[in-house]
Amino acid sequence: MRMNASTSCLLVVDVQERLAPAIHEGDRVVENAGWLIKLAREVDLPVRITEQYPRGLGHTVAALRSLVLDDELLEKIHFSCMESDHIRRELASLGRRQIIMAGTEAHVCVLQSALGLIQEGYEVYVVADAVSSRRPQDADLALERMRMEGVRVVSREMVAFEWLARADTELFRKVMPRFIR
Repeated sequence: MRMNASTSCLLVVDVQERLAPAIHEGDRVVENAGWLIKLAREVDLPVRITEQYPRGLGHTVAALRSLVLDDELLEKIHFSCMESDHIRRELASLGRRQIIMAGTEAHVCVLQSALGLIQEGYEVYVVADAVSSRRPQDADLALERMRMEGVRVVSREMVAFEWLARADTELFRKVMPRFIR
């Protein structure tokens, strides 16, 4: 039931240039998704970012794009990332059964991807303080529905403390001052 760095992957969904300005508390989503990416790097786990129809919505916002490599970006046209064969294969190739999710829009691509991942047998954790939608009520309904469907809704600090697992390590001492405020 706990997130484990050795079995987790971070999936950031569709935080894109033309969509991000319309997202309720979009700056919070970008900041917290970036925080999660940096933390994932510290604990050495894979990161993937999806882009929904980038020709129309633009590419991943610069603040997040600068944190990932080109081969960590996955383009899609379906709302659910699991409807894209190349993304399904990419996630399977990582050998990680826990998917930690952030991104937009909570009630569309995050929700449909989370449900598709659950259907494929993944343990799915959505970071509530790193997702949103254009309208806050849509994000709230999405989180409620995801909970009902078996998605675990967590906070970024829950992710950090579960990935780090213990306080008596050099990694914990290195990471904590930079990530936990």
